[in-house]
Amino acid sequence: MFALETPPAAADGSDISPIRAVIDPLRYEQLDELPDERLERDFAELQRAVEELELERLRRLAEIERRGLFARHGHLSVASWLASRFRVAWGEAKTEARVARSLEHMPSTRAALRDGEVSLSAARVLARVRQVDPEAFGDDEAQLVEAARIHSMSDLHRVAAYWRQQVEQQRVRNDDDGPRARRALRASVTFMGMVRVDGDLDPETGETLLSALGAVLDAEARSRGDDRRTMAQRRADALGEVCRQWLDGAERPQVGGERPHVSLMVDIAALEGEATDPGTAQLARGQGGQRAGGHIGVMSELGHIGPVPPRLARQLACDASIMRVVMAGGSEPLDVGRRTAIVSPAMRRAVIARDRHCRFPGCDRPSTWCDAHHVVHWADGGPTSVANLLLLCRRHHRMVHARRGFSLRMVNGRPEFRRPDGSSLGGGDRDGVDVAGGDEDGVGVAVAAQSPAAPGADRGPPS
Repeated sequence: MFALETPPAAADGSDISPIRAVIDPLRYEQLDELPDERLERDFAELQRAVEELELERLRRLAEIERRGLFARHGHLSVASWLASRFRVAWGEAKTEARVARSLEHMPSTRAALRDGEVSLSAARVLARVRQVDPEAFGDDEAQLVEAARIHSMSDLHRVAAYWRQQVEQQRVRNDDDGPRARRALRASVTFMGMVRVDGDLDPETGETLLSALGAVLDAEARSRGDDRRTMAQRRADALGEVCRQWLDGAERPQVGGERPHVSLMVDIAALEGEATDPGTAQLARGQGGQRAGGHIGVMSELGHIGPVPPRLARQLACDASIMRVVMAGGSEPLDVGRRTAIVSPAMRRAVIARDRHCRFPGCDRPSTWCDAHHVVHWADGGPTSVANLLLLCRRHHRMVHARRGFSLRMVNGRPEFRRPDGSSLGGGDRDGVDVAGGDEDGVGVAVAAQSPAAPGADRGPPS
């Protein structure tokens, strides 16, 4: 195929595998000196060889799963082994394992792939559609492989979709529970901590979801204020609200001895605003969790998502339960305190009785949709007292904590909001309610502004 130089011997003196013996010399070719025809011919042959190698790789992956070799390394699945051992993305590893498993039962597809009659991309499409009904696929595999031979990838996707629809319609005719058997929900972390959600819900669950989202959207539509979010954004926020209210419920089953909750791991540097680049926190950590120069590397991570901006950590820590962990270096805990609510239930009731709803100008979202926001964050020395707390709905809470977002301060016991450009937005007064005192009709709690050292005004989270 190629006129190649002799490749170097292996560094350890061992024989080079047949695969490496072919691959290594390619690195020594001067591509800029090859004629166009030769370059295209080489590429075509390499493309063909790569697909044959990929087929053999998947065949071996299926055999590794069959033998259970992944268990020797403590993994529970071949996908977990593949992701850990070869640093393959988790979603990709699961797909590879699924394709490898399916190809073992697709003899016509394997033969066509080995003979170069279909591409590996086409084989993946067929492997995916086989999962709809393996038995029906076995009956129709020859026709589907023929479609893969003669059609483009876009047309093959259409053929596969029509086949799937036909099989599912037949299943529905034969089984009243057919649609529900296809229910599935997938959620995976993607770029920048975003989470992709997609799936299919059975009619009953789908109706429940749409009803819950509709209730949140209807309630928001009655709130005052201009809402510039798209409908898709409003639905995403509504789903988050439904999930948050479920987690906040008092009757939730315990997991590991605790009610389910959102978990945030954050160090004091991030809370105090000293952290500027959480995305590089882990890279910046040296041995023992130390930064180059001896400083502790900042940490600001959610349990499932991973690193998040410190401003989000400050927002979540405004109204949360805190567990103090004293660390030796980056991995050895020396002391673990008890879990303590930053805002006690009694204090929250007092703030709710005073504010009733979100105090952002023009917003009337109810207290159940609100967090107790520290006007001066406890990490900055602000007291956890009724006079330093204000109800903000989650949407406006995010806006106040956002970089170059709205600012909030107390002026003579009343909240004053300012736009990002510094202009005043007005106060968040509710019928003359003074944050440092009660309202006119006596509803609420009269609490004088106290210094951080005064009784009842805790500075920072309890230990």
